[in-house]
Amino acid sequence: MTTIGFVGLGAMGSRIAGRLLEGNQLYGTNRTAARASELIGRGMAWRATPREVAAEAEVIFSMVTDDAALRAVTSGPDGILAGLAPGTVYVDMSTVSPQASRELAHRVQALGATLLDAPVSGSVTAAADGTLAVMIGGPEAAFRAVEPLLRQFGRTVTHVGANGQALLLKLAINISLASQILAFSEGVLLAERGGIDPALAAQVMVTSAIGSPTLQARAPLILDLPDQAWFDVQLMHKDIGLALEAADDLGLPVPSASVIDTMLTRAEQLGYAHRDIASLYEVLDHTAATPHQGPAGRSPVGVPKRAPAGAVREP
Repeated sequence: MTTIGFVGLGAMGSRIAGRLLEGNQLYGTNRTAARASELIGRGMAWRATPREVAAEAEVIFSMVTDDAALRAVTSGPDGILAGLAPGTVYVDMSTVSPQASRELAHRVQALGATLLDAPVSGSVTAAADGTLAVMIGGPEAAFRAVEPLLRQFGRTVTHVGANGQALLLKLAINISLASQILAFSEGVLLAERGGIDPALAAQVMVTSAIGSPTLQARAPLILDLPDQAWFDVQLMHKDIGLALEAADDLGLPVPSASVIDTMLTRAEQLGYAHRDIASLYEVLDHTAATPHQGPAGRSPVGVPKRAPAGAVREP
């Protein structure tokens, strides 16, 4: 049994914490206490602040939304660092900028503890089922020490390299994830506008050469957008922004990420910020086509706009 602390019990964090409850003593906290009620009912011990959670833990996990949220839970008199004991392994699973994670690693190291960045790839369902892909950046010895815990919620667990490198790889994955969803949505919509049943088009497409596991899992969401997002537009937009910043630092062109950034901006303008990224299909449907001069000198007619169901149109 390992004594574990967990800070950040949102949609993903709560499910990962639920996996870690099995065979371990778990202490946790969250900005919204109500989200922890189920875990408390299952045996998690609630603590009021991140500092109190860290003070209890041999291994502490955190999973928050962005750089600012990570600073909020780590800094100050009630932050994780205030309660972090020497020798503790701190596993941060937040998708934040590699630079922010490296800076935090230096602060943790100064306290005699070790930080691992451990972003995950997968949906809330995968988190609950323990089938996430987990990437680890940081000292290998610390990784080996906590690897059995990581395998309680990860189907694949990979040590990528130094602090920040796992986060860079996670951003690289999300460029591809969002690009697949956008390209698939374009294809289905093109087929639909040409008179093909969109469900049939999607079925054929996911069984063709392009049928990645991502598309096979998300094709039904594109045609029937769920109320609860697997991965919402706002979070993906944040990640694509981080990817663009990282690419700029490395002097690397990332044209698909730039297009995705534009479309996610449009999605937020149309009221889809907290809907699943599968909503890009509807966003395309509601957005006029840009005239394109084809090889025969033809320009297609703009796509008519329809009011998105349940979304707020720009004034």
